[in-house]
Amino acid sequence: MKVVALLSSGIDSPVAIHLVASKGAEVYPLHFKQDDVKENKVRRIVKRLQEIHGDKVKDPRIVDAFEVQGPVFEKLREIRKEKWTCIFCKYTMYIVATSYAREIKAKAIVTGDSLGQVASQTLDNLMVMSTATELPILRPLIALDKEEIVRIAKEIGTFDISTEKEPPCPFVPRFPVVRAGLGEFRKILNEVKDLLPK
Repeated sequence: MKVVALLSSGIDSPVAIHLVASKGAEVYPLHFKQDDVKENKVRRIVKRLQEIHGDKVKDPRIVDAFEVQGPVFEKLREIRKEKWTCIFCKYTMYIVATSYAREIKAKAIVTGDSLGQVASQTLDNLMVMSTATELPILRPLIALDKEEIVRIAKEIGTFDISTEKEPPCPFVPRFPVVRAGLGEFRKILNEVKDLLPK
């Protein structure tokens, strides 16, 4: 089974990839590049995962976040809805991941979501963001707490890479939406739809 996995330079998504690869999935990592530091970390994380799983974990596809997501975020600022940036960040990632999945005939998308861990990962927000795709979204970390995720990351040798210093996210709003409502989301979606990735 082929899956597309959203891969950041953080602790969680490498662990998610490790867990699904351990179940025999062929994993195609997808990284949204914000800077060279994070991209370099991602490439080293993938190399480490390939040392464990061989060609079950493929080389990452790199997408320019400023090019693909930037126009959406600018529009959100323009219409004074910048607090929705994190929602639309993940929403656009799912659109791109779905397109990539169709290209390679993958059956699902994998994320490092852990319920309630950060603002974008409340149940309301996960539900809204998931409307971007008809593919199943696999969340192998959904019920794990941070300590459990960190323990696995240390065991597989990705923790030290993930925790190296890196620039902060340039897009994150000061007050992100924590409980996204589907009705308001759809209104905002209508305002930005022409800027979404195809």
